[in-house]
Amino acid sequence: MLEVDGLSVRYGAIHAVQGVSLTVSEGEIVALLGPNGAGKTSLISAVVGLVPTAGGSVRFNNEDVTRLETPERVRRGMTVTPEGRRVFPTLTVTENLVLGGAARRDEAGVRGDMNRCFEMFPILRDRRNQPAGTLSGGEQQMLAIARSLMSKPKLLMLDEPSLGLAPRLVEQIFELVKGLRSLGLTLLVVEQNAVEALRFSDRAYVMNTGVIGYAGPAAELRSSPELMRAYLGLELG
Repeated sequence: MLEVDGLSVRYGAIHAVQGVSLTVSEGEIVALLGPNGAGKTSLISAVVGLVPTAGGSVRFNNEDVTRLETPERVRRGMTVTPEGRRVFPTLTVTENLVLGGAARRDEAGVRGDMNRCFEMFPILRDRRNQPAGTLSGGEQQMLAIARSLMSKPKLLMLDEPSLGLAPRLVEQIFELVKGLRSLGLTLLVVEQNAVEALRFSDRAYVMNTGVIGYAGPAAELRSSPELMRAYLGLELG
């Protein structure tokens, strides 16, 4: 579904992403791991067109989308749930969801998907008329994911879905992420909580200083203390 080939991102003299290649097949959950500053957010931002690339290409469903603007990439079926949630705090839950479907032309379909989001996230139905800024962190993360679903994506990229959440909410969010595959979604998940992300992912890439250090089965990485230490600096108990 997604083919990234030799992608590079520069911010002035900083080479944030250095010729990275990766693939995500339809129906997979792929984890993109690595420390802060590794280039993970820059990579997925470039995939969806939010930052310009300095080289390389992005293919989506066998079509080169490298030069397409972000709204067109979203219409074709890719979207990002950003790090830090970035809900519109003064708008209501419902208004945030409406904006998630802004690129669509099918009003009836948008209404139907909003109802499905409320079925999936009952707390959002209860809070639908509240300003999003009044929600808890976990509720805002649910809203951010639901808002992404409103664009009817085929590929959903989640950027640090567990960031800043209490431990009990982290488990809840990861259960939600696992369940998204049953909706027919393909997932690329950026996550610092590597141990948990590897539990539900099929494959994993580990980035460090703008390059891919490891690419392979998530189970292989998770089960190897040597690989976890070498690529993620983690000691398994």
